[in-house]
Amino acid sequence: MSKRLRLLLTALAMAALLWLLFAAAERALALAQRFLALPTALQWVLGAVLAAFAAAGLGVMWWLLRPPRKRRPMPVPDRGSLEQRIDRLREHGADTSTLNAELGELDRRRASARIYVALFGEISTGKSSLIRALAPQARIAASDARGGTTREVDHYDSRLPDGRSLVLADVPGSRESGGEAREAMAREEALRAHAVVYLCAGDLTRAQADELRWLADFGKPLLLVLNKADQWTAPDREELLAQLRQRARGIASAVVAISAGGSERYQRRLADGRTESVERQRQPAIEPLLQALARLTAPGAEGLEPLRENAVLAGLHQRTGTLEAQTRAEQAQRIVRKYARRAIVGAMAAVAPGSDLVIQGALATGLVRALAELYGVKASDVQIDDFVQQAKLTLRTGSSIVLAVAGNALKAFPGLGTLGGGVLHAFAYALIFDSMGRALAASLAERHILDQDDAGARLKELLADTGSGRLRELASLTMEAVRERDRPE
Repeated sequence: MSKRLRLLLTALAMAALLWLLFAAAERALALAQRFLALPTALQWVLGAVLAAFAAAGLGVMWWLLRPPRKRRPMPVPDRGSLEQRIDRLREHGADTSTLNAELGELDRRRASARIYVALFGEISTGKSSLIRALAPQARIAASDARGGTTREVDHYDSRLPDGRSLVLADVPGSRESGGEAREAMAREEALRAHAVVYLCAGDLTRAQADELRWLADFGKPLLLVLNKADQWTAPDREELLAQLRQRARGIASAVVAISAGGSERYQRRLADGRTESVERQRQPAIEPLLQALARLTAPGAEGLEPLRENAVLAGLHQRTGTLEAQTRAEQAQRIVRKYARRAIVGAMAAVAPGSDLVIQGALATGLVRALAELYGVKASDVQIDDFVQQAKLTLRTGSSIVLAVAGNALKAFPGLGTLGGGVLHAFAYALIFDSMGRALAASLAERHILDQDDAGARLKELLADTGSGRLRELASLTMEAVRERDRPE
């Protein structure tokens, strides 16, 4: 396009813009005149509506353009209360050795007054190569093209340019097929560290972004490091860094690009025309990381310790909660099994078993009360009676299904199917109480209230469940009760 044509188009665009401005001004003056001609009361109403729309528009603009809020760290439990929860778990038979060991490691690192930095990231992003560059004396296993090299958490001594020492934690890489246990190990070590270097080899995937947010939720001081930067051209590298800074805004303290070095293979042509494969070491270029690490760890171990302790305690809070849920589920299973066995014994003692819980009402009430107490749910006698009555109604309408499931299940176990109707009804009662207990325990664990509708819906599903594993357990429980009944005194 010639210069004269560009000037002509620019002049036309300016003229069009001026015309639009004049037209808008003329329209605004006309509207203002019409507004002033309106009655005073209508002016106030219309003015209020316009002001509301303007305020809403400004609010939307602020919501779209506002700077991102700083992420709030996860709430930290009091150490004393956490230790009490762990002690209660141990009293209930749970294995709390790993939780106690975590508290011991927290105290040990605080006493050592050393700064721990964890290298975190997906497999094959160059963590082991970076360890070699940061700690040249370290002996690191050779890279494995099949996936992650690191299988355990290893610690190496390193030193910053200003002379301060660091302890580097090389953790297993995430997103390795079948490496869930190692990934959990890596996350736990990241929480123990004073700071985390998150390594990537390109733009962040959704999974990597989630990992960064997870670390930020625990208040971890973070560096986002783009490794293998020498593989990008300068313009592409700057564009990628800009994208990473945008995605890590409010999360990472800094985003830097490095090259950790490592080995590379290439084909060399010999004088006789043959070629040979040669492996050589690339020189690392990690100055930006060293400078960022120096700034990040400037407060020293004592200054960074509160954030580290908060992260460890918050992680312990989650792990303790998981163990508490598992322990309660095991206790609930034992309670359900106990009441199912009692129901079997009661059914075999009855002369004419019915199709509801009339003769088992006390047991049903006891089961509901025991499970509610286990899950810390306050349930009144009225609520418990209402749920038991609702269960009776469900069983009356579904008694044929229960007996059909029980009959078909007994036929699958030699000896049980020929023991008569008493055993059939006993097994049916075992199925009823097992289903009611499992349904109620699942509802209480999820909703933390006695929700009759939710527990009732779960009960109906379990009554019709023909899963062989559960029925086999109930059949074995029934057989035990039958043998004990027939055992001579």
